[in-house]
Amino acid sequence: MIHESGFNDARVTNHDATSHDSIREIYLICGYICAMSATADDRDWIKVDLHIHTLDDPKDVIDYSAHQLLERARALGFRVLAITLHDAVFDRPEVFADAATMGILLIPAAEVRLCGADVIVLNVTAEEIVDLKNFDDLRRLRARRGMSIFTIAPHPFYLLGGSIGPRLLDEINCFDAVELCHFHKGLLNPNRRAAKVASRFGKALVATSDAHRLRAFGRHYTSIPRPPELTAENVFAMLRAGRISLTSPPCSFVDLASAIYFIFLAHPFRRRRYKQRRFATQKAFGVKNRLSLKRTPVLNPNRKRDTRIG
Repeated sequence: MIHESGFNDARVTNHDATSHDSIREIYLICGYICAMSATADDRDWIKVDLHIHTLDDPKDVIDYSAHQLLERARALGFRVLAITLHDAVFDRPEVFADAATMGILLIPAAEVRLCGADVIVLNVTAEEIVDLKNFDDLRRLRARRGMSIFTIAPHPFYLLGGSIGPRLLDEINCFDAVELCHFHKGLLNPNRRAAKVASRFGKALVATSDAHRLRAFGRHYTSIPRPPELTAENVFAMLRAGRISLTSPPCSFVDLASAIYFIFLAHPFRRRRYKQRRFATQKAFGVKNRLSLKRTPVLNPNRKRDTRIG
């Protein structure tokens, strides 16, 4: 059964190449994904979000904690998450332990900027991220790690936020998947081009929240059939095989206004406050230059105490 739904509640069960190709054609023609399985049971599918930020982020000023994210994820029925800090791997063991207790697979990940373009790298270590300077480094890491690592091109054709743009075509062998960005409404939908590239090169198209506010998490996500064992490698295998469901409803006008306010007003204001706090930290620690400042502790002015879940 096929119907238009604005990227909403889309199910892809690629049991044969013909059905897969027809679904891809839907991407290309109208920018909507609309494949529903007549036999799939929702209880056999799990929700996945592989692009999320928390207040641990060293570059963005976020006002919710990893544990607040876990509580919301549990309430909404998510089973796989990746906290993708900018240029840093989220590696707090107590959060991973609490996620496991809740039945949630938390995959170590980062959103790194290579040659001006953002790249999401999943199931990676802090040491591996430090060594990434360009796309050739990423190719070597992928060759060394094989199927145990997964990379996504986030918001590739949007004008803001470190998008890779047309260079995606040149660097496509660095990626396993292309992101279906949450921010789309009618003709405002660069995801159409992303879907076309994913189709052309046989890459997965994955929906994420790219949440910078807690309320933004939960509406945009990918679903996969529940694997026999919930591991990063099994999740990656499902995504590579194209056995996915995408849920990404178009923005409402309220969503658009809220996003514009956040991107152009609220978030820049937070970042200015963050920089002011950095300079206050510089003065308190007696730092004399900016290079040394990078090595001093920095307090996020919006940081809340991240308590463990009881």
